[in-house]
Amino acid sequence: MTWNIHKSWKAHLEQEFNAPYFKELTTFVTEEYQAYTCYPKQEEIFAAFNHCSFEETRVVIIGQDPYHGPNQANGLCFSVHDGVPHPPSLKNIFKELSTDIGKPYPTSGNLENWANQGVLLLNATLTVRAHEAGSHQNKGWETFTDAVIKKISEEKTAVIFLLWGGFAKKKSKLIDENKHHILTSGHPSPLSANRGYWFGNKCFSTTNSILRKIHKEPIAW
Repeated sequence: MTWNIHKSWKAHLEQEFNAPYFKELTTFVTEEYQAYTCYPKQEEIFAAFNHCSFEETRVVIIGQDPYHGPNQANGLCFSVHDGVPHPPSLKNIFKELSTDIGKPYPTSGNLENWANQGVLLLNATLTVRAHEAGSHQNKGWETFTDAVIKKISEEKTAVIFLLWGGFAKKKSKLIDENKHHILTSGHPSPLSANRGYWFGNKCFSTTNSILRKIHKEPIAW
């Protein structure tokens, strides 16, 4: 399997690509894609990085696992391909977006537009076997994506990290809070949202407020 990742990330992650764990991960993913239906498509595995270069990254949203249903996952966390029905968490993201900044509920669930503006939509695990949630966890992806978060924390300043839910909040230990901004809330999944842990967090307007204060262009969510 040939990894297709933007050259700006290659320079910062070369040590990871050359590490023994990543070579084992490559073998595992290659065998999985040969033997099973897996998501996203091979050419979209690093879509989060290819739509958002290292230099342009100014907001990071952390997800856990790609969607494991047909035609859903497109390599960006919480995002689906154009024309695909919106999964429950994405529906709640769009509902909060609508009430927070007054944007009409979007037709498409494809979040490429966010990524193209410098929002790194990073899943902790970048691949999954069809219909088997979590099937590619603990194979090396988390080591890699933790290294990505650390690298951003170490080598950039004033990045805004949106940590939604318990899993994402645990990543705060990888982030230097003296250099960056961390916004936390409950997860947008129905279970969390319906308990009052998601709606009203105003993460989108807060992010743009921070960006304006540090003289950066706000995100057109």
